[in-house]
Order: sequence, then structure tokens, then C-alpha cells
Amino acid sequence: MERKLLLEVKNLVTEFKTDDGHVKAVNDVSFNLYRGETVGIVGESGSGKSVTSLSIMNLIPNPPGRIASGQIIYHARDGRTVDLTKISEAEMRKFRGDEIAMIFQEPMTSLNPVFTCGDQVMEAIILHQKKSKQEARELTLKMFEKVRLPDPARVLDAYPHQLSGGQKQRVMIAMAMSCNPSILIADEPTTALDVTVQATILDLMNQLRHEIDSSVIFITHDLGVIAEIADDVIVMYKGKIVEQGSVMDIFSDPKHPYTRSLLACRPPLHQRLRKLPTVVDFMREENGQIIELPTTVSQAIAANVITQAETDRRREDLLSRKPILEIKGLQTWFPTKHDFFGRVTGYVKAVDDVSFNVHEGETVGLVGESGCGKTTLGRTILRLAPATGGQVLFEGRNILDLPNNELKDLRRHMQIIFQDPYSSLNPRMSIGAAIQEPMSVHGIHANEAQRKEKVLELLAKVNMKPEHYYRYPHEFSGGQRQRICIARALALNPKFIICDESVSALDVSVQAQVLNLLIQLREEFKFTYIFISHDLSVVKFMSDRMVVMNKGKIEEMGPSDEIYNNPQKEYTRKLINAIPKGELEDIRKRMGATA
Repeated sequence: MERKLLLEVKNLVTEFKTDDGHVKAVNDVSFNLYRGETVGIVGESGSGKSVTSLSIMNLIPNPPGRIASGQIIYHARDGRTVDLTKISEAEMRKFRGDEIAMIFQEPMTSLNPVFTCGDQVMEAIILHQKKSKQEARELTLKMFEKVRLPDPARVLDAYPHQLSGGQKQRVMIAMAMSCNPSILIADEPTTALDVTVQATILDLMNQLRHEIDSSVIFITHDLGVIAEIADDVIVMYKGKIVEQGSVMDIFSDPKHPYTRSLLACRPPLHQRLRKLPTVVDFMREENGQIIELPTTVSQAIAANVITQAETDRRREDLLSRKPILEIKGLQTWFPTKHDFFGRVTGYVKAVDDVSFNVHEGETVGLVGESGCGKTTLGRTILRLAPATGGQVLFEGRNILDLPNNELKDLRRHMQIIFQDPYSSLNPRMSIGAAIQEPMSVHGIHANEAQRKEKVLELLAKVNMKPEHYYRYPHEFSGGQRQRICIARALALNPKFIICDESVSALDVSVQAQVLNLLIQLREEFKFTYIFISHDLSVVKFMSDRMVVMNKGKIEEMGPSDEIYNNPQKEYTRKLINAIPKGELEDIRKRMGATA
């Protein structure tokens, strides 16, 4: 069957005016999109993939940005061929949201908090399809049913803050699909979602694409996700396309070293590695030129494989040590209902009778979907959330019984690295001051000069430069901010660190660097970690032992490899099956099914 061309991007250049001159965020990009097909655009933050999609939608803020040159040729429903770079804003509005729709990366900031979810979807239907309010409401309800929202009638009248992340993303998909667009642009629609929710949303987008015969431009930093959904793949690096081809070609025989690095840096599921390969294992840059290193994906992984004998020896060594942390029957319940007299009659049991030990030097992974209780458990261990019952023994002392003055001393030895590094750093405080502050509070080192010297030493440990000392959080990328938070956690030389979803929103290449850093620091400083994540592949890579949580309780726990290779519970199997694996056999099956 002949492929019908829908969109042609030709030599697109989009630039932004900065203090240092004009920066080409998209530099000479060309590709085609055919009806009924999905093109995946993959690359790190700053590669130009999102700016490419905003250029197609004509949403580049001007100033400081503009489409400097090139063409975006769209073959419209009425038979016209339109260059989207040449039409007026009024004309573009006729296409935008109707024939070309977009699902934005962060649904909470994309949905208006003062309007109900139903009103926001109805607005697009009334505007583009000229329906009455009642007709639009009925169509919206059907759309909510189609995207498998629980209790669609409730969601219709609910506000965005009343929904979970996955539900908000479904509302965004319903809004984008409400006018049966010819082109759907999905910009990182599954980033930071649970793997099970991500799998559901990918299935949903595939299903809806076939139902309305639309084409998709799917943007992500994760090639594992691309393997689940794309027909063709475009790999972008610093504003340029470095490789493009069919999904099968890209995964079976990647040509560019950057593509190989993206394929290699996701934690493998069938092997245990000392460290994850990163971009520097495949290429380096000198004077703006890429120097290719002759490394294949299989070579980079094979060079870091840990044997089963090494794993067994480490396990025996850890079990011979005394537990640094003992959790016994821990409960954290939040009251939800009260009677007429104000007495509590109902609870959400966020953590419900949880017990396990953590040995000195061990990394225990906590994994489960959002709402399973893993973050509340981590916060309760550190007394950042109030416990309802049970015990938390740190080096034999029950933390839950300690008065505040003793707890302050204990906090020197117990630290946390939060999920969002930007919100956990004070925007008015330089990063040098932020790292130095805990030392001042606890009176570590004799004077400010010694503390500054220690901060510079810590910055070097996390691969940051001395000149970063005086800079502020907004001047750094997400990966750099996470390194700063790691340096701040190390400032007190703690014995125990909780990492709470500390890599979930990072690019896979940056994620690999941060995970490698955490393992390197564990070996150097003999830390004990609890590593919390919804991504079982990341937890498996990081942890010696894994605890799977569901609805406040432990489903199962044991050595990470055993849990993955032989899960005992259906819930654990569901988490494992939802991981985007990017394996050739799975791609062949999918492509065969859609052929």
C-alpha cells in the first residue's frame, strides 16, 4: 500500500537570541511524516526535539525565538498544501488543536487549575467542531471513557489537582484526540510516570491512533519507550539529526556513537553491571567536532558485567554485618474521615505493618507504583512524616522515641536526596552556601574557610567545577542540580542515605551518570542506601535487595536478581512486564502485528 505523505519538514532552523548571540536550537532538520505512522524523536534535554515540535505547532515565543529558515509543509484535510511557517496566527489557529494537536510534557502546568477537566476538553470541541455545550459534554464523556479514565463522570467535573499524574495525562490525551487530529505531537507524555501507567498510556495512544487513522510524532529521551511505539526513529543531538531510520534498523544496527550510547545507558535487565555505559564511552567532542570511539553496545556492557560469584560474595559479606537499620511493624496512617464530634473514623493506611532490616553498606531498593507507600515509608524512617505505630531502630536506638535535641544530632548520620532537585534547593542561595549550610548548623569544621574548602572538595567528588560555587540553582541543568543535592547530602559525612525517586525525571544518559556516581560514592564512603523508585530496572541495577510495595504493605522482598528472574507475586510480574525493554524480538512482533 502506498504511503500518504502528511507532513514535510525541510531544512528547518529555529534560533533564539541570547546575550551571547543567536543560538540555533534546531539546525537544518528535515524529515517526513506519513499518514497512520509514528515517528519517534529521541535525544537528551537540549537536543532540540521539543523545539522542533513547537516549531511545527508555531508556538515558538517571539521574541526571543523565531523560525529563521526552512519549510514545514502540511497536507491539509481539504486537499490544500500549506507551509505552516508562512501563514498568519489566525490561520494557524484553525489547524492547531483541530488537525494538528499536542500533548505537552507536564500535564499539571498544561491544564488550567481554575477550570474543570471537562470544561477544558469541551472548549476545544465547541471551538473546532461547532457543537453545542450539551453535545460537547456528551462527546467529552465518551472521550474520557475511551481513554479509560476511572469514573469519567466524576473526572468531568473535577479540577486538575484532584487527579493523579496518570489521570491528568489521560485528560490531556482526551483533549488532544477530541477533534480527531491528523497529526498528534506527544512531547515526553510518559516522563516520570510509573512504568505500569506508562505502559497503559502507550497502549492507549497506539489504539487511538489506529481508530482515527492519525499520525504521531512521539518525543522522548528513552529509546526503550521508542521501541514500544515508533515506526521510524530520528535521533537528535545539539539541534541536529545525527541518525534516522526504521525502528528495526536503529535498534539492530545503530550507526552513530550517540545512538549507541542512548541504547547502552539504560540499565539492562538480564545482567548485573558495575557501572552503566555513558556517552563518553562512545564519543567525545574536541573543538566542536565529534570524535567517534570504536565501542559497540555489547562491548560497553560486557566490559562492566559482574559475575554471579562476585554477587554471591558481596551478599554473604553484607549479611555477615549487623543491621544499621531495623524497621519493625511500622505504620503511618493518615486520617480521612471524622464523625460529628471530630473523632477519626477512617484512615488511609499509607504504610501498614512494614518490617525489614538494612545491613551496613547495603543498598535496599523500594519499588512500587505511585501511592504504594514507598515515599511515605522513607519519610517516616527519617521522621519527616509522623509514625502511627511500630519502631525504627538506627544503630539500636528507636528514632521514633527520640526528643528533638537528640534527633538533631542523629540527622548528621541520616540524609535524604529528594526527587526534584530544583524545589529542594533555595533559589536565592548559591550552591556553595547551600552545601555549606548543614555544616554550619551542625558545627562541622572550625571556620568558614575550612567549610568552603570541604565544599569545593565535594563539588569535585560529584564532577562539578570550583567556579560553580558562586552560581545559583537556575543556572544548572537537572542532572547538575541533582549532583549538587548529592554533594549537600554528603556534606555531613552520613552513614545512611535515602534516595527518593532521585533520577526519575532525568534523561536516561544523565540518569546513568548519576546512578554511577551514587555507586562510586557508596564504595568510597561505605554508605548504606535505601533507593526508592517506580522503575524496577533502575532499582534492580542499584540494589542488593529489593522490597516490592503495594497499598502500604510489602508484597515480596529478596535479592534483586531473584525477584526479577523469579517473581512470586502477580503484582511484581505486572511491574516487570510493564518495563519498556527495547528488545529486537519484541519490536519484530509489534511490527509484524501492525504490518
